[in-house]
Amino acid sequence: MLIRRPADIAPSEITSPALYKRRRDFLRASGLLAIGGAALLSEDALAAKLAGVVQGAPAFRVSDTPTKFKDITTYNNYYEFGVNKDEPAENAGALKTRPWTVTVDGMCAKPRTFAIEDILKLAPIEERIYRMRCVEGWSMVIPWDGFPLSKLLAQVEPLGSAKFVEFTTALDRKAMNGVRYEILDWPYREGLRLDEAMHPLTLLTVGLYGQDLLNQNGAPVRIVVPWKYGFKSAKSIVHIRLTDTMPSTAWNKAAANEYGFYSNVNPDVDHPRWSQATERRIGEFAKRKTLLFNGYADQVGSLYAGMDLKKNF
Repeated sequence: MLIRRPADIAPSEITSPALYKRRRDFLRASGLLAIGGAALLSEDALAAKLAGVVQGAPAFRVSDTPTKFKDITTYNNYYEFGVNKDEPAENAGALKTRPWTVTVDGMCAKPRTFAIEDILKLAPIEERIYRMRCVEGWSMVIPWDGFPLSKLLAQVEPLGSAKFVEFTTALDRKAMNGVRYEILDWPYREGLRLDEAMHPLTLLTVGLYGQDLLNQNGAPVRIVVPWKYGFKSAKSIVHIRLTDTMPSTAWNKAAANEYGFYSNVNPDVDHPRWSQATERRIGEFAKRKTLLFNGYADQVGSLYAGMDLKKNF
């Protein structure tokens, strides 16, 4: 028998209490958790079945070594809490994330406001290990917990005329000390084309490393779009709007020549002030080549067939 000490076990091999509890909450709410000892023995298998085959698919689990939890939670871009990378972890604790609601409306048949508790019941929580790339040239590999955004959007039944999805994030002027500086037009807004939002890689995210999201990482709910630069993955979302026009987004409004609407990771399209051909992964010294669509070209390349990626950057 092989016995491993706890220090030898990778975090990705462990089901944390938080993730375990969220799975149990989903099963209980769905009426799938039976009473009695026998049900407890089969719960893990049932949860895995509900999560589906995506749990082990290459598109959702990369072979890269995950970035350390400490780095993921202390080196952040979240300008509402400060422009320096260490400031969000220092300042974001002031934001209250309960109670929390997300309104989904616009061009849909059934607009609705979801409490965060309702969102957690929509689908099984999956762990997805994604590469994440920042426009500034650094990257991480993060084990996110969540489910496809499409499952939330399906609840409101988008109309056939809807073409885009706009995300508006929280604006709490008392808790968010960074918004007193007019760096951006607050509140922070981002957007995706509807087909991008409905793609199975686009994750509605509630945790990382098996724990609930910390405030500096976008608690209590954010999106993650792994083939785009990180600023496209809106944090602390309070409003999702379906529309037939391309949304005006925060960084695109601030500097349209530097931050295009699409912002797909592309080594062949440089930022005006620096190259995007290489990146430095946090925790590593040497730089590595940037991958087209952050390494997800096989999964998302068809979304941009025939497009000029230098014009539509």
